[in-house]
Amino acid sequence: MSLSFDPSGVSILVVEDSAFNRLVLRKRLAELGYPPPTEAEDGVAGLAAIEAGRFDVVLLDLEMPRMGGIEVLEQLHAARGAAPPVIVISALTEMEGIVRCIELGAEDYLPKSFDPPLLRARLGAVLEKKRLRDLADQRLALLEAELESARAAQLALVPRDFAAIAPAGIALHAAMIPARQVGGDLYDAVRLGPDLLLVCVADVAGKGAPAGLTMARTLGLMRSTAAMLSANGEIPDPAAIITTANDDLARDNDAQTFVTVVLALLDARTGEGRIAIAGHELPYLMDAEGARVLAGPRRQPPLGAMEGFAYRSDPLSLAAGQALFLFSDGVTEAEDSSERFFGRDRLSDVLRAAPMAAPEEVVRAVLDSVSAFADGAPQADDITVLALRRV
Repeated sequence: MSLSFDPSGVSILVVEDSAFNRLVLRKRLAELGYPPPTEAEDGVAGLAAIEAGRFDVVLLDLEMPRMGGIEVLEQLHAARGAAPPVIVISALTEMEGIVRCIELGAEDYLPKSFDPPLLRARLGAVLEKKRLRDLADQRLALLEAELESARAAQLALVPRDFAAIAPAGIALHAAMIPARQVGGDLYDAVRLGPDLLLVCVADVAGKGAPAGLTMARTLGLMRSTAAMLSANGEIPDPAAIITTANDDLARDNDAQTFVTVVLALLDARTGEGRIAIAGHELPYLMDAEGARVLAGPRRQPPLGAMEGFAYRSDPLSLAAGQALFLFSDGVTEAEDSSERFFGRDRLSDVLRAAPMAAPEEVVRAVLDSVSAFADGAPQADDITVLALRRV
């Protein structure tokens, strides 16, 4: 068997209670070009050596005093750390123990005859698999670093200085928790004049990098359209903004990527505004009477579904003290370990428990409730929430 590595650079640990067997292994390894191995006389010393150093492979005897090979592998398996690959040294009469060692993660076994060709083949195969795993781990680490960089860039796109954005008379807060490093949700808050505030929450179909790119594109389209309309002296209608964004997203949309959006424009001075909903969850209205789904706005198709669709907006009015709560379906569709949904009823209960709370407290209460409900279950979808209140 030809080796794709230099055996002289391989670090080997031999865990064997027989001094004679350790001597034979040293000689066999030297004949094959390997350096002198580190030696341990039993499983206890072997575990200490593994914890203290880095080895490319461990040759582990099955039967030893104090701690045998099975116990060593059980401890390595329970630790779930980055243990080196293990080849079990055994007599052919110990097949039941060998099988148990393989179940615990041993890569292979070696008869105590230490036949040089077989030793070369077993070591070569195990070390080649380790080399490939190490290469895969390196590439995964690089990919995760790139994704983490993309996550930071994506989160930098959405605003976080809410006090600077909100006009006088409006309190505002929002949060976004991607299910992966890069998500497909977005929120935005843009001040268009002394009293005008434009807010939105949107959800791109799918997750990961493709959804993240569509998210950034959607955010840019809506911001640029709002800026263009404002520059012309208009008070931008949310319907005009999402109509323009939809035409761009729907054009040549071979991937069938859709974006649900709730977009609202509010005059902080009067509390009057407009709201447009494209396939998205209906927001909540909160006040001293409690929390309830906002009545009136129509639901229209998501963005990207059809080019040329003429979206409409509906009137929006917030009295002093009233709040608007926008969210993505990652909230209501959050799952626990039994695959039950968080649901609208639980969300309604959270909002009704503090109908007059500050937006930051509302956001925190919802996120804490979703987290407690999931109780460690993997997050299946991006979670985004936004709350604003006329004060």
